[in-house]
Amino acid sequence: MKKRTLILAAMLSLGMISSMIATTKSSHSEVMTKEADGTYIINTTTLCKDVKGFRGNTPLSIYIKKGKIVEIKPLANKETPNYFNKVKQGLLNKWKGMKASKAATVQVDGVTGATFSSKAVKENVKRGIAYYQKHK
Repeated sequence: MKKRTLILAAMLSLGMISSMIATTKSSHSEVMTKEADGTYIINTTTLCKDVKGFRGNTPLSIYIKKGKIVEIKPLANKETPNYFNKVKQGLLNKWKGMKASKAATVQVDGVTGATFSSKAVKENVKRGIAYYQKHK
């Protein structure tokens, strides 16, 4: 009886460990992918669930190739369109062409009139780049 219980416990433990590994791998693939040309794409949706703009989350896709930021694209969000357009035009390009190592520490000014959205976007970029540097 003890032998049976021990075997069952070992099987359950292995199952739980396998499940945890699979979850970790799928979470990683949701956050960062690598294209055939070597471009990494970091999706901040799950990385920054707690980062809020004026009306909610402001997830981004950050494109990094050869250690430099190629592009930052906003993903679907509920920010006020007029104000978020200011952020798209005045903030997202400030990191373009910058090395990821510099972008991780650089202080970028926000956009006047879109303070909450600007702060959220800057935090998304900061966390996305930190994730890239740790997992590339």
